[in-house]
Amino acid sequence: MTVSQDAVLKALEGVNDPDLGRDLVSLNMVKGVHCDGDAVTVGIELTTPACPMKDVIERDVVAAVHGACGDGVAVTVDFTAKVRGGNPDRQVLPNVKHVIAVGAGKGGVGKSTISTMLALGLSRAGAAVGLLDGDIYGPSLGTMLGLDALQATAQGNILDPFDVHGVKSMTIGKLVDPEKAMIWRGPMAHKAFQQLLMQTNWGELDYLIVDLPPGTGDVPLSLAQSLPLSGSVIVCTPQRVALDDARRAVKMFGQLEVPVLGVVENMSWFIDDAGGTHDLFGTGGAESMAQDMGLPFLGQVPMHTQVRVGADKGDPTAMFESHADVQAAFEQLAAKVAQQVSIASAATVTPTISVR
Repeated sequence: MTVSQDAVLKALEGVNDPDLGRDLVSLNMVKGVHCDGDAVTVGIELTTPACPMKDVIERDVVAAVHGACGDGVAVTVDFTAKVRGGNPDRQVLPNVKHVIAVGAGKGGVGKSTISTMLALGLSRAGAAVGLLDGDIYGPSLGTMLGLDALQATAQGNILDPFDVHGVKSMTIGKLVDPEKAMIWRGPMAHKAFQQLLMQTNWGELDYLIVDLPPGTGDVPLSLAQSLPLSGSVIVCTPQRVALDDARRAVKMFGQLEVPVLGVVENMSWFIDDAGGTHDLFGTGGAESMAQDMGLPFLGQVPMHTQVRVGADKGDPTAMFESHADVQAAFEQLAAKVAQQVSIASAATVTPTISVR
């Protein structure tokens, strides 16, 4: 039996990307069809290397080819990935496809941990990722990333990012005396943040994660005014006092016209050394809030002692791999954020019609 390329392409016109709601052919995700007798290889380019729907797409492609060409056809799907979106005409950071702000209405909810693990998760999936410590008054990423022994360098007035753990990073904590309190008024913090953002040589990135300070102050406003954001991620813990402040953060991003990609619940439960679980702050609060506000829920992240140990040692890989449940939660977070970014990017693309 000989299978034709045209028959395979016709079959693939009936396969939709589950997130984008359009067929793979019109989305230009089909990057090649090779037929050799009754064997077919289909090349599919995903919209992000962290795509959570890869298995679904593979299943649907195989089913479509079998439906059109017969069950006896051997189908192989070869995946590649290229993050889509971004604005090459943007004057600020034109080589960064997506900027994602990670915020919270209050401090102490583990926002920097989530920012770091989100960056690491996207990098481990194969994306080019940067991480900016936007907390001017209380920078913590230098410790969490293990930057203590590294010296900041620059080319003229352009800072070189720290390239560690597969992530490019920058924090004001490496540019000032670590023992000195940052007693700055709002305009000074605004200027410092702008310099970190725009005067770092980020290079070409798929995602730049910005760890914002808690609250609804100058830095989130500066970021929203500096460049178009692909979206924001809201971090909170399950108890009501954190949820109330998280709602305010959602409202802030709404006023700044920044899409909220979703809500992640941190410290959802504690895993003790014996493997037992304990709901220290209640459970399910963030998911209920997300549903009430019509936002995607990005998942729950449990607490584990080794996450704290890894953060103190500046070893985010150990944090990521501290426990199977923790690692699964961080991987899910990265996949769901990438998924929401792809959906948001596709929604902003104006379709074109070609008449021949």
